[in-house]
Amino acid sequence: MSWTATILTLFPEMFPGPLGQSLAGRALENGTWNCDVRDLRAFGLGRHNAVDDTPFGGGAGMVMRADVVDTALDSVSRQDGAPCVYLTPRGRPLAQADIRRYAAGPGVTLLCGRYEGVDERVLEARSIEQVSIGDYVLSGGETAALVLLDACVRLLPGVMGSAESGVEESFSDGLLEYPHYTRPAEWQGRTVPDVLLSGNHAAIARWRREQSERVTRERRPDLWAAHLSHSSSRPSVQEGQSL
Repeated sequence: MSWTATILTLFPEMFPGPLGQSLAGRALENGTWNCDVRDLRAFGLGRHNAVDDTPFGGGAGMVMRADVVDTALDSVSRQDGAPCVYLTPRGRPLAQADIRRYAAGPGVTLLCGRYEGVDERVLEARSIEQVSIGDYVLSGGETAALVLLDACVRLLPGVMGSAESGVEESFSDGLLEYPHYTRPAEWQGRTVPDVLLSGNHAAIARWRREQSERVTRERRPDLWAAHLSHSSSRPSVQEGQSL
């Protein structure tokens, strides 16, 4: 059975969008994954299919109704192990570990918010995961959903040409990826590091590891601190023990 992304949105025409191109597009065409888009407006109330209402307590904007979202979620055939995720700046930061977990399961249901957000009661009642792709506000959850799906689909079996492509990259082991170089060996007076031309694979591996650590330390001190903490918590190998 294909890995299935079910998307609940007020703008179904936004999908698959860019995911219909390149690796994700080919994977969609060959059935590696399935994009099931549901229009939230179809579950709206009254003559105008209303999906939102004014917030209790006052304030600007509108809030997506709990009953409408709940009915829409009832229409989704949830497979065991397929989480429901609400894209919101109030959520926890989306991490590569989340992506690996989503990609390893049967699929994911994505709720794309609009207006001021979704009534908190349905999020609590449905135990919906709330995740954010960054510390900024978008017009809606659709763009964030595309980001999450792109990250997931590329990890599905057979999507990337080389299995190593998903291993030796940023966040795979808690570090940012090392720099890359290709031909020409010299460009505008800038040369490729000699070690990459040496053919010494052990030395190249050491250089890449050092560069990953340097870049992470300089650009993402939060990741570097977490990496150091994780490394120090690993049990040391005593003499006579084997791994």
